[in-house]
Amino acid sequence: MKLQLIKYGFICIAVLTSLTAGAQQKGSGNKYIRKGNELYSKQQFADAEANYKKALEQNAQSAAGNYNLGNSLYKQKRYEEARNQYANSLKLAEKKDMKSDADYNIGNTFMEDKKWEESIKSYKQALKINPNDEDARYNLAYAQAMLKKQQQQGGGGDNKDKNKDKDKDKDKKDQNKDQNKDQNKDQQNKDKDKQDKDKDQQNKDQQDKDKQNQEQQKPEPQPSKMSKQEAERLLQALGQEEKKLQDKTKKAKGQVVPVEKDW
Repeated sequence: MKLQLIKYGFICIAVLTSLTAGAQQKGSGNKYIRKGNELYSKQQFADAEANYKKALEQNAQSAAGNYNLGNSLYKQKRYEEARNQYANSLKLAEKKDMKSDADYNIGNTFMEDKKWEESIKSYKQALKINPNDEDARYNLAYAQAMLKKQQQQGGGGDNKDKNKDKDKDKDKKDQNKDQNKDQNKDQQNKDKDKQDKDKDQQNKDQQDKDKQNQEQQKPEPQPSKMSKQEAERLLQALGQEEKKLQDKTKKAKGQVVPVEKDW
């Protein structure tokens, strides 16, 4: 059962052939393979898948079981899973026609994923085993044409994925650059705040120092050098002056001033 890639429509159909490798293979899984083939011919691909899996549960080394399971998965557009099953059948198959068909179908899965380079390698391998396979020759030419077109356009397919990876790396670098820029800015702000605080503290310390110097330079009151006798005379004179001032004040207010007796 080989999947053919039809021209222009890019549609894959299954050409059902007599699976002698599956029908005559020894083991209890044969009945499930035959049932799976019957369901596959009715396009009941999910049910066919279930039967092929049962066959593999009883005989995991069945090349036909792996190959047919790959076909049922392919028809459900599960190309990567199908590719894995074809790879298994390729390792287990003894007949060249099954190996060639497995390589061909692996090429088809890559074709569906627009992985032209990988599909070209698979078709070349299929033709190496079976040089008369015209389907593989056509698909090889188609994949080569698509790869050339992709290269001329400078994008799409694998290159598109590579460009996406480059864009992701660039975005990551830009993000890291922005983060570093923000970190540097934060550090600069912290350094500036620290410098301002240090400057304020220095100014405060200088002001305290200047104030202390001013207080130290202020003249202290000197002790009086006046003698005791001079101080008494001064107080006595001040007392007499105060008495005269009081007398004048009383007269001015019309008060009677008592006359001292002249003894």
